[in-house]
Amino acid sequence: MLEVADALAEVLKHARPLETETVALAPAALGHVLAADIAADIDSPPFPKSLRDGYAVRSADCAAPGAELKVVAEIPAGVVPTRSVGAGEACRIFTGAPLPEGADAVVMQEDAQALGDRVRITDAAVKPRQHVYARGTEMRVGAVVLRAGTPINPAAFGVLANVGKTAVPVYPFPRVGVVATGDELVEAGTKPDPGRIRNTNGPMLTALTARGGGRPRYFGIARDARASARSLIQEGLDASDVLLIAGGVSVGDFDLVPAVLAELGVTFHVRQVRMKPGKPLLFGTAPAGQLVFGLPGNPVSTFVCFELFVRPALRILGGHAEAGPRTIRLPVAQGLAESNDRPTYRPAKLEYGPDGLSVRPLAWSGAPDLVGLQPADALIVLPAGDTRCDCGANMDVVLLG
Repeated sequence: MLEVADALAEVLKHARPLETETVALAPAALGHVLAADIAADIDSPPFPKSLRDGYAVRSADCAAPGAELKVVAEIPAGVVPTRSVGAGEACRIFTGAPLPEGADAVVMQEDAQALGDRVRITDAAVKPRQHVYARGTEMRVGAVVLRAGTPINPAAFGVLANVGKTAVPVYPFPRVGVVATGDELVEAGTKPDPGRIRNTNGPMLTALTARGGGRPRYFGIARDARASARSLIQEGLDASDVLLIAGGVSVGDFDLVPAVLAELGVTFHVRQVRMKPGKPLLFGTAPAGQLVFGLPGNPVSTFVCFELFVRPALRILGGHAEAGPRTIRLPVAQGLAESNDRPTYRPAKLEYGPDGLSVRPLAWSGAPDLVGLQPADALIVLPAGDTRCDCGANMDVVLLG
């Protein structure tokens, strides 16, 4: 039985970034990771531009309070100035417009008084470069503006558009197959007969996968018969970079998944992890390189194992430099006293208060309790043995999502 850190290291040892692809600069690219450096093809801004509506002036002409200047032109945004500003002159200018030759500052219109074809400057301290965004301040031609490994967020869309990119090389989202197992399961649209329960792991894992940077595909429920399990698992392997199998991985008579995976050539690297919930975790690699996770049947166990092991693998396959999970130390907003035979990951909720961020344990009845898990955005890590933690004491916390 491996410790959590050792099991995660084993998973990450077999996770490699996927082959890159080119995607259009469209909403579907959001969240992808860039696979190459992106350089500027022009200076930005490509000319010195005004940051305010007002008047383009020579700062030296505005040294005396109440200086009056002759207005010789008007420059809207998008119009190239046709004349320069000489001594005692000014140009009416608008935000984003190019600064004319000779001008070195902009006076806001609130600090000026229009007098027909003249303007009186009421700003008593006009400085060179005032309200002027110099050419190339944001980026210079040839400079790298986005590094390989950068996740594409909305601001990156703007940067890419600014350097003329309509398509970029990225790491694809991993294809993730999801299979549930068990004769007791029925799908959500069916009312369970006595002895049956609805399948919660399938929908939850597809949602976790989508949130975690993968492209999920649900293959259905494999029944507790070797032929059914083998057929569905083989179908999932053939169409996936990562296969998630919920249930059937423990040591019961109907836990057929390990035997079926062995028949399909899967090499096992993790068989159990010293943790709670989630001990019966299975991880292996298929002959074609797919990552295979056999997850516990209890839904909270499945959720915790996904966050601790599957999500980090998806991040590496998708090109992220940091796998996670993200762990920080936070004060608890409520005291804890528990005794656990293994390190335990307890659902919790982050709270923002006057003293900063803290974490509050949620009411939770154990591995089957999805209702208790639902509000969680964190997991408090409780060590094995007797744990007593007073309110305000710091604990390790895994951040979710």
